[in-house]
Amino acid sequence: MKNKKGLFILIVLIALSLIFGIKSIITKGLSKPNFSFSFSTSSDFDDEYEDEFSDEFDEDFSNNGTLGRIISIARNKNTDSPVTSKKTPYIAVIHIRGIISEENKTYNQKWLLKQIKKAKNDPNNRGIMLFINSPGGTVYESDEAYLALINYKQVTKRPVFAYFGALAASGGYYIGCAADVIFANRNCLTGSIGVIAGQVMDATELLDKVGVKMTTITAGKNKNMGNYNSKLTEEQRAIFQSIADEAYEQFTQIVAESREKPIEEIKKIADGRVYTANQAKALGLIDAVAEYEVAKDDFKDYFSGTEEKAGEEVIFVDYKYRYEENWLSLISGAASFAKNPEASLYQLMGNSAGKCLYLYQ
Repeated sequence: MKNKKGLFILIVLIALSLIFGIKSIITKGLSKPNFSFSFSTSSDFDDEYEDEFSDEFDEDFSNNGTLGRIISIARNKNTDSPVTSKKTPYIAVIHIRGIISEENKTYNQKWLLKQIKKAKNDPNNRGIMLFINSPGGTVYESDEAYLALINYKQVTKRPVFAYFGALAASGGYYIGCAADVIFANRNCLTGSIGVIAGQVMDATELLDKVGVKMTTITAGKNKNMGNYNSKLTEEQRAIFQSIADEAYEQFTQIVAESREKPIEEIKKIADGRVYTANQAKALGLIDAVAEYEVAKDDFKDYFSGTEEKAGEEVIFVDYKYRYEENWLSLISGAASFAKNPEASLYQLMGNSAGKCLYLYQ
């Protein structure tokens, strides 16, 4: 009897896995024209192979290849209408949403860098429009995205525009500084030019009151600095401050170069506060306050004004990162949390715990 129950449960689990797996594939297939597969490897050769494979996968779907047709038939989609023609000149609208970090449910650094790389290598791409709705995030990922966009402009000589949605603060503004022109919604909050280098919680007195004594064995007198079971010394405070100061110098220098203003002028307004769109416009942190469609029209005018591409019709193609979670990943996450709660909390924080942040809170 027990064997029969176990077999029944196993069959149910397999059936649910198949249902969620098929649903995930179909949803991904119809939600966007580009696919990607990741291989857990470390060599440069494998990275190149991954890009080549994913590009062929994209080509198959975009051109209504076998895979595209299978998914289309499964959802009763008309396979005669193309998803996105790679022969059509286009502007890539890359959406940057949520906290900027290595990876979380709204943002994925590898995905973002891949979209920039694809646009750079595509001869039919005519420019990038960033749609930013983010409070910022880690210094490393913010700067990496900024540098990728600068490289895109230098290599292709194509323009980058940015449109700020409800929030484009700190690291979100930092990435936007790669743009030639910055637009913002009239209700946008932006700026927050500053750094968080350490958020330290001292729970030593609380632990003493409840009778909990915790000892961390370290080598190096500052190895445990910032831990909740250790008081922060003046030396350690100075260490954190030096990290913040260096990241701040980098941030303000980026803004000064982007906005073509003296660094001293930027530092006067870079005290960490956020600004409304109109305030940011008055301070020269953005170029215009406008609706999104107006910004797109201006981008087209900017583009068509070039002698080389005058009269060419271009379209806007949206690229949005989509995180998909199924019941299996939820069960796995719960098991992981039970086994190692500290590591799981680190992941829930978007892998940004303990890192230097360009973040509006």
